[in-house]
Amino acid sequence: MTFSSIAKNEISKIILESKCCQMAELSALMKMTGTMQIQGSRNIGIKLSTENASIARRLFTLLKGNFDVNTKVIVRKNKQLKKNNNYMLYIDHDLGSENILKAVGILSQNDDKIRINYKLPSQLLRKNCCKKTYLRGAFLGSGSVSDPEKAYHLELVTSSETYAEDLKKLINSYQLNAKVVDRKGNYVVYLKEGEQIVDFLNIIGAHNALLNFENVRIYKEMRNNVNRIVNCETANLSKTVNASMRQNENINYIISKIGMDKIPVSLTEIAELRLKYPDASLKELGEMFNPPIGKSGVNHRLRKLDELAASLKAKHGEKDR
Repeated sequence: MTFSSIAKNEISKIILESKCCQMAELSALMKMTGTMQIQGSRNIGIKLSTENASIARRLFTLLKGNFDVNTKVIVRKNKQLKKNNNYMLYIDHDLGSENILKAVGILSQNDDKIRINYKLPSQLLRKNCCKKTYLRGAFLGSGSVSDPEKAYHLELVTSSETYAEDLKKLINSYQLNAKVVDRKGNYVVYLKEGEQIVDFLNIIGAHNALLNFENVRIYKEMRNNVNRIVNCETANLSKTVNASMRQNENINYIISKIGMDKIPVSLTEIAELRLKYPDASLKELGEMFNPPIGKSGVNHRLRKLDELAASLKAKHGEKDR
């Protein structure tokens, strides 16, 4: 089962006590899962379609509870998508489809003219609880959220640009940063930041999914931090080893050309210690002095030896590596 399915199954079981929230969720669900079918001038039907059995039950229950409509649920195999079941509910004119569509804000009427409302049904979204419930219905109807192990992405898909922009504004009223993109003729309202997806799941009441998402997100962040630390330490170790090899090569070169006796007295001790302890860090070399010296002092003396080696190589017409 996908992460989206788990989240949808969770929130489709939330009990809605208030009538206003029931209507808000039903409105979004019908908007996202419905297709209107018009036969004649005033014979309007609507077909609701979903692949999730929990959502189909939710639609049936909300329609029955608010409009006393007993819709038939037809189950078909979807051959194109891994043979998943497709659940369809059909509300025709005899069941009061026109009145239902008006009540949920999908249709509006001015005088004798009936129009499709492509905007959010403002009359159903006066309360904050209804706004959150509406977003829950929109997610149930056409939303998805990626498995956080793979990516951070949550989206709601609609065929109306006006509706997509309104959804974006509603989501962003909760201090989120949703955006809209055109994808093959549909409009996708999406969130891509893990923290914002967590906030959205909290808004729609998907608390178990939220906790699972957060667990994965925290684990990934810890794993990435560990990898960064390991990579940093590996890079530092490699840098230290390369510097030590170069210093040893330069000291041996100086000895081969002018001998240890010709090395300045201030550099003799560090040259001997570096040759004796090739794997020692600058701090460890400094602690071997009596009295001990700091890393900067050790680095200064080793740099002087590098400069002496470079000078000798230039004198003998050799390239410094």
